[in-house]
Amino acid sequence: MNIFKVNGRVKTGKLAAHILIPVVGGSLAGILAAKNAKEIYRHLKKPSFSPPSWVFPAVWTGLYTIMGIADYRISADKTAEKDRKPAQNLYNVQLGLNFLWSFLFFKWGLRGTAFVEIALFLSVLTLTVYEFYQHDKIAGLAMMPYAAWVTFALGLNYSVWKLNK
Repeated sequence: MNIFKVNGRVKTGKLAAHILIPVVGGSLAGILAAKNAKEIYRHLKKPSFSPPSWVFPAVWTGLYTIMGIADYRISADKTAEKDRKPAQNLYNVQLGLNFLWSFLFFKWGLRGTAFVEIALFLSVLTLTVYEFYQHDKIAGLAMMPYAAWVTFALGLNYSVWKLNK
């Protein structure tokens, strides 16, 4: 099985663009919103299940890549062009919420607001996973590790917020 093939073909340029949007967008959000994130994170009181700071960029790069592949699969499928619009809109909203979270949590130090925002983000992401799965099972399944990580991040955000009030 080739996860890059949709309708029997791979559109390399389109695939690259769909991967680069979340990877580059996430990197820019990290640079602009969280340039001192490691330092900020080091000084926060954290729960015992908190991973070391180096884990986050590694995990996010992988997740952004998988998200881009899933979005490509939805976008490249011409058999359901009209029906996929809600899935693509949800994807774009959750991606924007993803990028916003770094600003709330790191740049502006609004940990409680970031918690509310990540709960909304996870809700939209869950709907996105569902819609992707309805259109393309591989795309839906590919989004599941991302949803699991954001669920973990929700718990971590809540714990950090409570420990640092």
